[in-house]
Amino acid sequence: MSFLSKLRERLTKSSSRISAGLDEVVSEARPDIPPAPAPAPLAAPARAMAEPSPPAAPPAAPAAPPAARPGLMGRLFGREPGREAAPPEPRRELDDAMLEDLEDMLIAADLGTDTALRVTANIAEGRMGRRISAPELKQALADEIERIMSAVARPLPLYPKKPQVVLVVGVNGSGKTTTIGKLASQFRAAGKSVVIAAGDTFRAAAVEQLQVWGQRAGVPVMVAPQGSDPASLAWDAMARAEAEGADLLMIDTAGRLQNRADLMEELAKIVRVIRKKDPSAPHNTLLVLDATTGQNALSQVETFRKLADVSGLVMTKLDGTARGGVLVALADRFGLPIHAIGVGEQIDDLDAFDAREFAQALVGL
Repeated sequence: MSFLSKLRERLTKSSSRISAGLDEVVSEARPDIPPAPAPAPLAAPARAMAEPSPPAAPPAAPAAPPAARPGLMGRLFGREPGREAAPPEPRRELDDAMLEDLEDMLIAADLGTDTALRVTANIAEGRMGRRISAPELKQALADEIERIMSAVARPLPLYPKKPQVVLVVGVNGSGKTTTIGKLASQFRAAGKSVVIAAGDTFRAAAVEQLQVWGQRAGVPVMVAPQGSDPASLAWDAMARAEAEGADLLMIDTAGRLQNRADLMEELAKIVRVIRKKDPSAPHNTLLVLDATTGQNALSQVETFRKLADVSGLVMTKLDGTARGGVLVALADRFGLPIHAIGVGEQIDDLDAFDAREFAQALVGL
């Protein structure tokens, strides 16, 4: 199954929510009620004393009309004479009331107020006063989302610098460890030599999970004793990757909440130590976001950008939420590259982000 097929199949919660919302926006128009037919005139009463007239001969049955021959368009499209046409699609005039309904629906789909206002205004341009159907509205929304997302859909850049240091950050449970394993496996399959540093030295399960991925992908994983300084491990990992001529060094970090100043300072220390070893590193700082957090992802990006100079985003767990619209809000507000999205736990459930595929899947087309 292709990644696009998985995206369409598994992004059902978001797409069904948005698709149903757009159908509802169009169907809220009051249908035109035709005037009631005038009552038929009453027949004049028969005279009681009138003599009954002799029964008249039954009228001859009219000859059956010749079978209608389908016209040119009917023959072209297989339309048979006498068959009823499909009922027309409901349409609604695009006016201020409809735009307000559309804006409310987009906010509920986690696009955020600012993005919803911009998207609605762009959809209205050139369409005000026209009666549009739900499929037309979905296509217009998909086109607008694609326009926003195309500017940020960029794969993770690869540089000739060896080792290229990729620092992976994010809050607890966002999917950092799994993302590192999948990316390392994919880079290894593409012929790149990769080293992983298990920088989450406080959580034994994270180290074990990375070791499993390392064995699966044939990638070495550097570990340190539990509770040791992750910045020291990052230094040692850079030295090893440089000595071995590795193309990429991927450094995992402990999950940390953006409102914990002590943990965020620890992350800043890792960055400082990396830069002592190589002033140009880290060459990529990936922020892994959990799609189920919705609008909270915006504040995470704000905080991590200040401390770790985030260069790109990876969005995970799009298959388990109805909040996929937050990715549009992130792109519209920050303009950071979106390198990959994840829709499951398997190795091929993480793939490069494609703006058109995502837009079509999100609105249910």
